Amino acid sequence: MADAGPGLVTVFGGSGFVGSQAVRALAKRGWRVRVAVRSPNSAYELRPLGDPGQIQLVRCDVTNVSEVSAALKGADAAVNLVGILYETPKGTFEKMHVDAARVIAEACVMQSVGRLVQVSAIGADVNSKGLYGWSKGQAEVVMRDIKPDTVVLRPSIVFGAGDGFLNRFASMATMAPALPLVGGGGTKFQPVYVGDVAEAIARAVVTDAAAGRTYELGGPAVWSFREILEYILRETGRARMLAPLPFPIARIVGSLAQMTALVGIAPVLTKDQVAMLETDNVVDAGALTLKDLGIEATGLEAIAPSYLWRYRKGGQFAEGPASA
Repeated sequence: MADAGPGLVTVFGGSGFVGSQAVRALAKRGWRVRVAVRSPNSAYELRPLGDPGQIQLVRCDVTNVSEVSAALKGADAAVNLVGILYETPKGTFEKMHVDAARVIAEACVMQSVGRLVQVSAIGADVNSKGLYGWSKGQAEVVMRDIKPDTVVLRPSIVFGAGDGFLNRFASMATMAPALPLVGGGGTKFQPVYVGDVAEAIARAVVTDAAAGRTYELGGPAVWSFREILEYILRETGRARMLAPLPFPIARIVGSLAQMTALVGIAPVLTKDQVAMLETDNVVDAGALTLKDLGIEATGLEAIAPSYLWRYRKGGQFAEGPASA
């Protein structure tokens, strides 16, 4: 592996769940990291992830050309981690995924930034039925049209302390008598550890052979939606029903539930998320993977217990699940 660093890398959206881990991985490799976020005041916890002065926070609206250009000034590489899971009046999928991707790619070309890494998602496709999948796919096309050597990373569902997937259903199980089995629970996922995704980002920045390539990032095992929910219940010691929710009904529920986003409340389900659940979210046969970046994938069972314990009755003092 050819190492082009250390230098300066600008990370857009670096204050999120994956972003903070990516910042840590890049800083560990000796990069100076400029984190471009909408609100630097809410991202100060990133600074201790590196040595004093190694991590810089700058304010940036990713759809503003001048602010993106300023954030990229002097950068050797850039990583785009900007993403939303549901739309709000101020942030649509097209604006935050497609428009932002175009502005960042164009600025990278203008600033002669050597490497651009786009963090997308498995299921990104301009022909996707869902707006999320379409916008992620369109962002890839836009970036490659402008900067053909852009590296694209497509993770499956990302897990780790602070994730929005396992934690979401584990929290729901502490209150609700049943968990929704959308579409019958047959949708397949290949959960990937956030630490592995962060390492993939760090390696994609410096690996010459990665230029212009797409990698699909998944863990070592494929799980159905039902199996994941059963695992969460087993690990947290919660006895809950799994209530089948057919896709037609789930679409109606999602359409109604997503209206909470209009008043600033994160929806528990959206119509677009239901559309995503209609397609398996696994690494495609023949795709480049974590292994091609020299990374051994970490299994869900090795990490999830370290943070799901908080949802057990009695927390860390509760008895763990019996071995199978």
